[in-house]
Amino acid sequence: MPSAAHRLARARALESLVRDVARDTILPRYLKTARNRKTDGSLFTEADLESQRRFCEELPKLLPGPVLGEEMTHEEQARIWQEGTRGLWCIDPIDGTTNFVNGIPFFAVSIAYLVDHEPRFGVVYNPVTDESFYAAKGAGAFLNGVELPLREPASRLADAVAGIDFKRISNRLGDELAVRPPYYSQRNFGSSALEWCFVAAGRLDIYLHGGQMLWDYAAGHLILSEAGGESAALDGSSLMAGPAVKRGVIAAASPTLLGDWRSWVSARS
Repeated sequence: MPSAAHRLARARALESLVRDVARDTILPRYLKTARNRKTDGSLFTEADLESQRRFCEELPKLLPGPVLGEEMTHEEQARIWQEGTRGLWCIDPIDGTTNFVNGIPFFAVSIAYLVDHEPRFGVVYNPVTDESFYAAKGAGAFLNGVELPLREPASRLADAVAGIDFKRISNRLGDELAVRPPYYSQRNFGSSALEWCFVAAGRLDIYLHGGQMLWDYAAGHLILSEAGGESAALDGSSLMAGPAVKRGVIAAASPTLLGDWRSWVSARS
């Protein structure tokens, strides 16, 4: 089994590739590409498809394994998941496509390498701000080489800054959060992968999203864990159970905060 240092070296090699693809394939299409809709109503662009094609070509050169991408059919995703227990790449070529299309500089490339369906190293990169979050199992998490977290999280839920996406949570929970929130303040940025990393960095203290796919959090989940945070699926299932299920997720920058946050949410769900 590769050492933590070896995994970290692989994360840095992945970071270099992600920067190259973002520079050559994604940024030249920023503010210049048309939106399209998939059958589920979500957006995609030429930049999503072309960057995914590049990653499908280049990632197996770093480490062998199939590439599981957001812009694939459900049948392709299921097949790759079953075939990739010894190693697979899980990618979201542009997380935050609506932001990308509308010129909001908050989107990211998110890539993780999984073995036995668990992330071993990963990168989340915002090409506009040039912020690269990366981590390797057992080797820590970093932002442009600086170890995470950047600041200590809030010690109490009442002092926490929360990342909340209201779209897919229950009406009852949404009403409680809107009227009687247990935290100090709330934000929503439109890129799940970056929001996970903001918790890891200490920019957010807690997080809640009612429905994410595997590629939304495979890298961010690892980055948060290596930064000392914790996360879980809202229904208690495994976060890494497969690509076909949209899961509610909850996370916090510390185990203590997660315990308090989960208790509050569970009592109102």
